[in-house]
Amino acid sequence: MNAVPRLSIGLPVYNGEKYLAEALDALLGQTYADFELVISDNASTDGTERICREYMARDPRIRYIRQPVNVGASPNHNVVFTESRGELFKWASYDDLYARDLLERCIAALDETPDAVLCHSWSAIIDEAGDIVAKVGYPLTTDSPDPVERFRSLLFDVGGDDDYGVVRADVLRKTALNESFYHADRTIVADIALHGRFIHVPASLFFRRDHPDSALRSNRTVRSWCGNLDPRRRKHSTVRLLVEYPLGYVRMVFRAPLTAGQRARCLWQLTRWMTSRVVPPSMRRQDTPVEQVSEVVSVSMVVAGQSGRLG
Repeated sequence: MNAVPRLSIGLPVYNGEKYLAEALDALLGQTYADFELVISDNASTDGTERICREYMARDPRIRYIRQPVNVGASPNHNVVFTESRGELFKWASYDDLYARDLLERCIAALDETPDAVLCHSWSAIIDEAGDIVAKVGYPLTTDSPDPVERFRSLLFDVGGDDDYGVVRADVLRKTALNESFYHADRTIVADIALHGRFIHVPASLFFRRDHPDSALRSNRTVRSWCGNLDPRRRKHSTVRLLVEYPLGYVRMVFRAPLTAGQRARCLWQLTRWMTSRVVPPSMRRQDTPVEQVSEVVSVSMVVAGQSGRLG
């Protein structure tokens, strides 16, 4: 490995002892080796620290950071990026798996496509045992040269795991990184896409694990989900957590390197998206189930949010 590795992999983890060693083996066994692996342990109470220290003793590419308290999933994801040194960056999860040539093929594709800012592969879903239970299609048009089309597709289409792709670090630094409102995992991908197009290796090389202990299955309400992202969010109303979602899109459109015309077209797509998905009053309770909530809020809620009445 070079003194400053070309790629940094950031792995945030909390109580991940059940799957962590398997994920580390898959990452450290990659055919592409010029990387550092930055692990941030979010004050785990199980055997996570022991596993990390054992692997760190065997592989000098690992840097291990232990948070003194649980800072939440979003800040912990951001820590591993701010601690990274590579020109390329990839987030990794403690419970997912990766084909041995995932990194090599993604980095080669980026080298061949200088205007692309992110590369990932197709995905498959695995179960607790690591067996493939489904392959995931990729219907998005994030490879379009038009930033407005990429933005439109990420608003209206669902699919992909691009938040786990290999991204150019200088582009990622221009985004808001991981925030903690509802669906903040979708906004960071759109934020990156406004800076450049995505490309994909046409093979299922990333294996996302579905299991009973996953964050989605363990946090069934909006406030619980956002509280997992950042414990301070437990004090915020469901309305606020929903309103901040479209506001995140608004902020990125004004922050991105767009022409005035492109910015206007993005805002038009955002208006179409918001007006097509209105959250009914019955879904604004403090403990609204995650699976019942629409992915956006109404324009009237956004206006209230811009006035500062977030609850």
